[in-house]
Amino acid sequence: MFNKKKADPFFAALLAIAENVKEAVHYADNFKVSNVADLKEVSIKLKKYETEGDDLIHDLISKLNKSFMTPIEREDILQLAIKMDDILDGIESFAAHLEMFSLTEIDEYVQKFMENIVKSTDEIVKAMELLSRKKLEAMREHAVLIKEYERICDEVQRTSIKQLFITEKDPIRIIQFKDIYEQLEEIADYCQDVANTIETIIMRNA
Repeated sequence: MFNKKKADPFFAALLAIAENVKEAVHYADNFKVSNVADLKEVSIKLKKYETEGDDLIHDLISKLNKSFMTPIEREDILQLAIKMDDILDGIESFAAHLEMFSLTEIDEYVQKFMENIVKSTDEIVKAMELLSRKKLEAMREHAVLIKEYERICDEVQRTSIKQLFITEKDPIRIIQFKDIYEQLEEIADYCQDVANTIETIIMRNA
């Protein structure tokens, strides 16, 4: 037990950022909205997750500024952290727009988007756990899955917007739901950015 290696502080920081993102996305997905007050509650809670994420990023940057040696390129560490934080910013913005539009009922397309974004954040955490154990090659399969979930979200976006213009007659709701769909697709793109950064790290270090 005395020979147990201490976790690298940079990899531990990246894992903490990933876990905060995952927790926020799961919270948004699991929360049952019944009225406008619920939307406010979700928005406030996700703002707290975003603030926590900003604090984690700040702590990581402080570590980078004070350290001469890092386990991988410091640019890759920072890029990975920022790309994960983009997901958090995206889900907070999504919740804020739901509240702004007073959209208490979501449709099957929003549910499908969220299902795949949730899966993506699960894979990101698994990848960061492997990174913390320096199992870089094993991270690849999680990056591939994240990209597949983003591909599914691409299809959902095309279908959702097509059906929106076919079935919805209220121009205000068309504007609102189109905005929501595009935001969710953007979050899926942020997840793919994380996957791309993971693959870059594997290529440079494995």
